[in-house]
Amino acid sequence: MAGNISESLKGKKRARESDAEPETADIDHILSLEENLTFSDTLVALRIMREQFPQIDKPIQPFILRSQLYSSVEDRTQVDRDLEATFEFSLQTLRREKVLRIFKLNSGQDDHAIMFLDDYLCQVDRVVKRLEGEKGSDVLEVFNWFRSHVIDFKLEPSIEHQELCTLLSLGGKVKDEHISLLMNSGLLTRQLIDPNIYWFAIPNIGSVLKGLSQGRKEVLSLLNRRRYKEMMLAPLEKKRLRFSSLDMRFHLRDLIGSGHLKTVQIPTGIVVRVSKD
Repeated sequence: MAGNISESLKGKKRARESDAEPETADIDHILSLEENLTFSDTLVALRIMREQFPQIDKPIQPFILRSQLYSSVEDRTQVDRDLEATFEFSLQTLRREKVLRIFKLNSGQDDHAIMFLDDYLCQVDRVVKRLEGEKGSDVLEVFNWFRSHVIDFKLEPSIEHQELCTLLSLGGKVKDEHISLLMNSGLLTRQLIDPNIYWFAIPNIGSVLKGLSQGRKEVLSLLNRRRYKEMMLAPLEKKRLRFSSLDMRFHLRDLIGSGHLKTVQIPTGIVVRVSKD
């Protein structure tokens, strides 16, 4: 019966839309960062960055950092306005058109990840598949409840315990074991300041967050060691990082959007510089 849980989840899935080490090889079908640093439309930026998400040896779907979105859209006010509009639209039409979710990341900083909803549902499917054979179907059914009654109705990054139980109870009788399973599987984490509130989370992202932190330090260290603390973007984005599975493009977008780096257009291309304190 555990197999039926996985199959029912899959049946609901909508088709998805489609100093440093030596340089990485160019990938023809992925446009360079220099040619596509900024966009005029938030959703276009999200879709392109999803396609540019690095190929990593981790069971995790593509995600975009909010800071990366700031680096890619020229008007930051537009970014916030578009995201808000997208969520408002999603709240009203969520049953017929699923869009994306935002997650608060446990990175020690104010980081938020944006993931297309179809990709997030794939993460849920992977959790169920991994647990099949270990748990009985009476316990695994909580993932169906979570998907059908919680994800569909709660778009905010967090949820209060009583509301979570109320939504889950639309599927069946909720037990403490169900909540523990959602937490242990990485779909929920407790807020430190209020243990009665949970953050929605992305399973298997822990090691990626470690690489995110180390990669940030590595990129800044690389540029800080240069005489003028700057480098042309074209050769810089091809550098391979030693301490992060995420590629240089991913980190550059993040650091530019967060303000740690800035870009300057010159006749020969774009220069990336460390921002002054």
